[in-house]
Amino acid sequence: MLLTATDLSKSYGVRELFRGVSLGVADGERIGFIGPNGAGKSTLLRILAGIEPPDDGIVRTQRDAVVVYVPQRDEFATDATPRSAATAAAMHAASVHGDPHEAEVLGCLILGKLGFPDARMDEPAERLSGGWKKRLSIACGLCEAGGAPDLLLLDEPTNHLDVEGLRWLEQFLERNTNDIRAGACVFITHDRTFLNRIATRVIELSGAYPQGTLVANGNYDAFLRRREEFLQAQAHAEVALSNEVRIDDKWLARGPKARRTKAKGRIEDSAERRDELAALATRNAAASAGGARVDFAASGRRTRKLVSAHGISKSFAGRTLFRALDIELARGDRIGLMGLNGSGKTTLLRILCGELEPDTGTLRFAEPRPRIVVLRQQRADIPPETLLREALCPLGDFVDFQGQSLHITAWARRFLFQDAQLSQSVGNLSGGERARAHIARMMLQPADILVLDEPTNDLDISTLEVLEDSVDSFPGAVLLVTHDRTMLERLAQTITVVGAHDASVATVTSLDQALIVLERAERKAQEPMRADATRAANAAETSPTNASTRRKLSFKEQREMDGMEAAVMAAERAHAEAEVRVSDPTVATDHVKLAAACKTLDSANALVAALYARWQELESKLGG
Repeated sequence: MLLTATDLSKSYGVRELFRGVSLGVADGERIGFIGPNGAGKSTLLRILAGIEPPDDGIVRTQRDAVVVYVPQRDEFATDATPRSAATAAAMHAASVHGDPHEAEVLGCLILGKLGFPDARMDEPAERLSGGWKKRLSIACGLCEAGGAPDLLLLDEPTNHLDVEGLRWLEQFLERNTNDIRAGACVFITHDRTFLNRIATRVIELSGAYPQGTLVANGNYDAFLRRREEFLQAQAHAEVALSNEVRIDDKWLARGPKARRTKAKGRIEDSAERRDELAALATRNAAASAGGARVDFAASGRRTRKLVSAHGISKSFAGRTLFRALDIELARGDRIGLMGLNGSGKTTLLRILCGELEPDTGTLRFAEPRPRIVVLRQQRADIPPETLLREALCPLGDFVDFQGQSLHITAWARRFLFQDAQLSQSVGNLSGGERARAHIARMMLQPADILVLDEPTNDLDISTLEVLEDSVDSFPGAVLLVTHDRTMLERLAQTITVVGAHDASVATVTSLDQALIVLERAERKAQEPMRADATRAANAAETSPTNASTRRKLSFKEQREMDGMEAAVMAAERAHAEAEVRVSDPTVATDHVKLAAACKTLDSANALVAALYARWQELESKLGG
């Protein structure tokens, strides 16, 4: 075992996060941690990393095992760039021996393997999108371990990653290369698609289980089946035990003479059954609590068409984000927006909300102007110094929700806040708690249009499912930007995809089609880099020093290099054939065939990218 944890417990003040948690991590495992917000998942991960001590219990790691922890929040030095951040992290790697030059070489190698182009190596880290910051955090973690940690601990790695970033992370964890790899991985995530694709074991941390955890081998779907079976059995056990306690009560109500012999032993057994029943009832109550109670208030207007945009475009810093875009939003519409990070999704939302003017085109709102309620990605609408009491209930101690007056404590409990937290500042809340506070504010505002910009970040799975139900039943219109593929597949009637190289916009009716459009955009964006790689290869062939530098390749590497161009051409032909297959109308209308074709296209795309990366690696050796 790489790591073994036994009987871990942790409390903060009078609040107990978990007790008696035990688990082991073996080489090759990919373990997904899930659980309600506040259950202590991040704390448990820090304990496994050795950053925070448990109150009780022991964590043992295999001798000489290298453990790397990547926190939920991506934080870098004020003037850091990807190159400087990776170099600083690589200085901790044993293979570098404290040599700054070796550290920079290692840092740049890992950044390149993780997809950072040369143009972004010296860009200020603070200007990177959330997805690229997360990729940089993981790169820095890998640099600390020389590129190959024995155990990689990731806290919410999927937050802020766009679809391309999610696919990259999935491929990295599934298809480790020899020099950039993780022996095993434990990660916290609420991304159900990611759990289904990556996890070999799922562990839920919750008070609904006897030892505080429920473990299921397999992916998230396997876990759901295991959880349903366990909770049903636990509920039946409570019913059976309550019947036994009822019989005990009748027996105890009889006089001492009627009870006769062995009374003391039976009384003790009855007391044990009562304690066990109380524990079962507490666990079953925790299991049925679910997520926060989310229910958006509609304004009640009957106007059908709410927003109409025709031929709109927008540019920033000489770059056109999108052009000739048409969108009509009516009551009952559910429109998803997709695109790579930085492609203009949030900008488009702001235009459709009337906060920004388009460069061209027309934007019309119904009269009277529709009421728009927004959940912003950065969750910055509530100042961090605001008390939770004031954030949830801005006016007095009561809120008016859907014609009902609720006291602030009842309103806070609806969103899973404890009474004592009302005097806590918003800045001290966890990410999930801040998200719930913002949703609570939104629910007090009657809306014609809900605008949800990355609503799933930091929310636990139970709350996500309640949020989906609420959005699904909301009678107004919804604009949804999310990288949560499960939510998009369930809610979006149409998906508008932005970020194409020519700023064109595509509107599709399924997630599979949207992913195909995104893949085409990615390939177009990679064409200049592929051209650079080809020019570098040609330059290396004609270089006067080629003969001397080529001796640095082994015999096997030289054979691989000689056949690389042919291999790339064959892979790109296969990729083109897979793309034609996906575009075939007879395939597009058959869900099973389309899924298989998309999987083939994914594999072909990954092979092309891997061959180009390997080509560049061999060329770097040739270049000394």
